[in-house]
Amino acid sequence: MVGSDNMTHTLWRFMTEKGQRIPPKPLGPFTISPKALSPIPSRELQYTWLGHSSYLLEMEGIRILVDPVFTHRASPFSWMGPVRFFKSPVSKEELPPLTAVVLTHNHWDHLDRHMMKYLGPRVPRFICPLGVDKHLKAWGIPEEKITVLDWGGVTNLADGITLTSTPARHFSGRWLRRDRTLWTSYVLKGNRYNVFIGGDSGFFPGFADIGNTYGPFDLTILEIGAYDAAWPDIHMGPAKAIEAHQALKGRIMLPVHWGTFNLALHPWDEPAERILPLAKEHNVTLWMPEPGATATLPDKETISYWWRKYQ
Repeated sequence: MVGSDNMTHTLWRFMTEKGQRIPPKPLGPFTISPKALSPIPSRELQYTWLGHSSYLLEMEGIRILVDPVFTHRASPFSWMGPVRFFKSPVSKEELPPLTAVVLTHNHWDHLDRHMMKYLGPRVPRFICPLGVDKHLKAWGIPEEKITVLDWGGVTNLADGITLTSTPARHFSGRWLRRDRTLWTSYVLKGNRYNVFIGGDSGFFPGFADIGNTYGPFDLTILEIGAYDAAWPDIHMGPAKAIEAHQALKGRIMLPVHWGTFNLALHPWDEPAERILPLAKEHNVTLWMPEPGATATLPDKETISYWWRKYQ
């Protein structure tokens, strides 16, 4: 987290530093793949990116929705704060049947109050780290629908499919209340597939511990955006994400948390452009689909380069 001693300096940089932090032309519109809307979840490991850290993840007959943020701004205000570069490829009304909503922490760009209120009566389960359940209950989601996990906690999603909460390096908070709730990563393990859901974790030695305990992983989903030298411990950036993927013993790496909101001082497309040569240098296989596109886990590098149409 940015220390109080340099918070003023950081705010000054946001106000004064120039750069292409917002795309030079509108992104999209992107449309959801019909495959993602099937009432029956895929048996294969299938992924649909909805922007930032929101995505549909299916495997072995279950479908989860991770950190769904569809709101226009990642902010407590409708008139101020980071604006989405593109609308979600799917509306909340179009979402397919879900096994569960999975939440990693309570920041505005990961926990959308409006979405939780909408999904509350429509989804059977909500899985979250310690303390985030208080938000969900306040927004009308019944306690019996909520599963709360501490690090190391495990819950069953279906026969032979578990979700385990694993450590992460980040922080939490809404408004001025900081670190009153937990932040987490997850291991989604089935009979055929093993997936690491990184949440917003910065790099830390715990990735190697997770890899040794729960790996190897068929897929790691890791954040690569919103990094800066002023907060090196709470967001990884491309280089550290590559290092994390290797520590986790991952086979395919899928970058998220970029290209959707202006949350840092780097150019909007820099995370994607920086990770490409790094992946080649370190022999890491990337999977980078276009927003809204649905595909199953590839065997080789699969990059859409969708962002280059807007540079």
